[in-house]
Amino acid sequence: MVMWRYILALCVACTVQFGSAVQSAELRTCFTPGEDCTSLIVQQINNAKSSVLVQAYSFTSEPIIAALSHAKQRGVDVRAILDKTNEQERYTAATFLMNHGIAVLIDDKPAIAHNKVIVVDGTDVITGSFNFTKAAQERNAENVLIIKQEPQLAKAYADNWKRRAAASRPYDDFREKRR
Repeated sequence: MVMWRYILALCVACTVQFGSAVQSAELRTCFTPGEDCTSLIVQQINNAKSSVLVQAYSFTSEPIIAALSHAKQRGVDVRAILDKTNEQERYTAATFLMNHGIAVLIDDKPAIAHNKVIVVDGTDVITGSFNFTKAAQERNAENVLIIKQEPQLAKAYADNWKRRAAASRPYDDFREKRR
């Protein structure tokens, strides 16, 4: 009952902010432990037709990383902004994405780039506390909210993605410097 009140409050807030079009939006929640949020996120990425914009703090989920790579192979424009903690000397998700032709930026201006957002096709938003990690799925209490068919809200998130991209720098593969 509490969750439905939260969703209703979100709908009212979105209606005030973005107009009545939000009433056509489809909302989907997922919670860990107990639900497979990683698969839900992968499914949304697998359904992408034109673009996927990612903002992530901690990013180690192999299924999500693989889904992004497959989307890129299908011709989807996939781009990622990651927190500076993803820029390490060891092989990371950032390295994998870059090696698969996905533009990776590092948002190192704020103390922490703590976003957990994926914008799909300019209409759908995936957000919540869920870091894109194995731990978020298997060990933590996390939440995911998927808002489908809400282009105005997706635009707000995409605009923020663009602002953070402008403040970010390209990923630096430390392993290349050692060669």
